[in-house]
Amino acid sequence: MEPRGYRMVVSTQQDFVTTSALTERQLYTWLNNKRYDTSALDEGRNDIAPNVTLDQDSASGRRGAYTRWRMREPDTPTSGTWQSTLVVRADHRDDHRRTWVQVDVEHRPASADQFPTRANTPAIAQLLLDALQARDGLADVKAKPALIDRDDVTKVIEELCDVERRLPIVVASVPFGVDPDAWAESTVEKAYRYLPGLAVLYVLSPEAQAHFNQALEFHPVFGGGIRTYLPGIDPAWKPDAQRHPVMSRRTIAANPDKAASTLASIPQRLAQRQPLPGVLDSLPIQRTRPRPQAHGSELQKLTHENTTLNEMLSEAEQTEASQASRISDLSAELDKTERNANGLLGENEELYDQLQSAQRKIRYLQEQLTYAGKYQAAYTPSHGPEISYPETFADLLTRLGELPHLSFTGKEKITRDLDSQSVDNWLRVAWDALLALNDYAQASSEGAAGGDFLSWCKAEESRTHPFPAAKVAMRESATVTATEKLRRDRILPVPPEVHPDGKIFMQAHLRIGSGNTIAPRLYFYDDGPKTSRLYIGYLGPHMRNTLT
Repeated sequence: MEPRGYRMVVSTQQDFVTTSALTERQLYTWLNNKRYDTSALDEGRNDIAPNVTLDQDSASGRRGAYTRWRMREPDTPTSGTWQSTLVVRADHRDDHRRTWVQVDVEHRPASADQFPTRANTPAIAQLLLDALQARDGLADVKAKPALIDRDDVTKVIEELCDVERRLPIVVASVPFGVDPDAWAESTVEKAYRYLPGLAVLYVLSPEAQAHFNQALEFHPVFGGGIRTYLPGIDPAWKPDAQRHPVMSRRTIAANPDKAASTLASIPQRLAQRQPLPGVLDSLPIQRTRPRPQAHGSELQKLTHENTTLNEMLSEAEQTEASQASRISDLSAELDKTERNANGLLGENEELYDQLQSAQRKIRYLQEQLTYAGKYQAAYTPSHGPEISYPETFADLLTRLGELPHLSFTGKEKITRDLDSQSVDNWLRVAWDALLALNDYAQASSEGAAGGDFLSWCKAEESRTHPFPAAKVAMRESATVTATEKLRRDRILPVPPEVHPDGKIFMQAHLRIGSGNTIAPRLYFYDDGPKTSRLYIGYLGPHMRNTLT
């Protein structure tokens, strides 16, 4: 499910009273900029413009203190309401003398059949970040990116590895020969425009880049690219790099608006999914009562209160519908995650069996060579042929000419767009897959394949460019095949000499990556016996299936 709401959660070492005063001042500035009436705000419900309300409640005691404001603004009479919530909260007994600030913005549709509009960074979040000494763990949270100099690298590495970090840290590199300040202003700030409050923002100076990438050997960023470092990074573990997506300079330059939206999607989803700190999660539900009408007859006062209570009942119904929708989405996402986990478990077991078999074979061959008196040949490290991997998926497309038995018939733009969410492992797996497919296509055209591609991967013939059989699926599920919209996605282009319609239903596919919402797949069709070629009809994000 794509993220729709905006949530900022930061802390400050300033006390509750100071933080509340600064926050209230920025709130008034925000409301005044919207031309709302702030002349008589008080506890309870405040009417600040026609059909616009601001509810305020607060409390203090042994369990700390909080102040909360909730504003509801109509979008249009038929499209729903925007709800913005601002909270200042402190509980020094449990939270080491920190004060927390939370901002939530969400769109609530007028009816259940409408889809909520995505919320971007509200002006109040930027005002607060400019006014407060906001932090996330060890890192300062600012509205604009800070430049990392060589002397700052150690501090930033500590922030990346901070176990209390909740926010992603997004680091932009500077291309060679480009002025860092000019690059930050012309490119990075535009790419970061939806990220204030959702991430810690940095620009890596050229002088700092070598030291930064040396410390993060498996998680580098360079060449004008931008990398999103999620919480829980393990710099010493290479497979962890897959969790931290890279956006290339080419992708940023090709479509800056799309790049900015893509960069914000993961931090926005993380903000919505991550549990709140305990002191914020423990707040009572806001149940603001209407303020009594000071003037008019008793009937007018009762009528006014009845109208307000009906409005609040409608708001409660909207809240209930919103929560039910969110629970349904989370349940579907949990089910999808569990099924994917089961699939990965099976794939890992199969790969483990293959590894054990290969190790047993190596040991047997070493023993035979030793018995034959060729000890050096048995135990000298083997350096197979070097494989020159593409640098990007765009580069991969340009190098397909190196594979004479393959033809790419898919949409190149879909494949190039993988660069905005890709990690090194995906690119390498994709190229390994293409090398193995090319070997198989040659054998298939010569009538020497001995079966389909899955059989080829399990056989000895694939040893030149091996590919894990666990990543190969020669058939789609019965549900996908029988569901028209899912089947239609997999009807992919081929030349007329393969099929008169110029397209064919491709079921065979390879699992290039997993672990997030992209999970790339490669679909292919083997026509070796007829046209002596294998056709790649799709290389891109996971297509729709029964779980999406």
